[in-house]
Amino acid sequence: MKSIITIFCICFCLATVNSQERYFTKSGSINFFSKAPLEDITADNNQVLSIIDASNSKMAISILMKSFLFDKALMQEHFNENYVESDKYPKATFKGEILEFNELSENPNEFKVKGILNIHGVAKEITVNATMYKKDDTIFATGNFLINLEDFNIKIPAVVAKNIAKNIKVTFNFKHTPFKK
Repeated sequence: MKSIITIFCICFCLATVNSQERYFTKSGSINFFSKAPLEDITADNNQVLSIIDASNSKMAISILMKSFLFDKALMQEHFNENYVESDKYPKATFKGEILEFNELSENPNEFKVKGILNIHGVAKEITVNATMYKKDDTIFATGNFLINLEDFNIKIPAVVAKNIAKNIKVTFNFKHTPFKK
């Protein structure tokens, strides 16, 4: 009986430590911006899932493509139906590692995050600069990077080529709090 209680206590402690090293948000924000000769297009998604596992410096992000909101409903419809084909490819994901994560402190510092970005069914390795810091029990991460639409097999018809940029600026802002089961 004593050994069963000991095993239970060890399992409970391991589970507690493991969950304390994971930081999570389901309300991260991602914005993209397209600057083209005829118009600028911007969209926001404030329902982005992101998790950081501090025990191994890993980071994972999941984005529902239909959660991007545009100023004009027609832009949103074209984005989902014609460009990213949200019914066929409902999510964009990123899985990677925060390099030199052990240097995270209360002071904002720039980190490189290297991993695989998967959009529109195409996986591509990217490295992104992120400003990160930890205050109290929260890990903050912000930054931006460019995506070339052709790299992810997103075709822009010639008729709207002057309306949509080939390179889209992506800006992110995450506030990770300790993961609780």
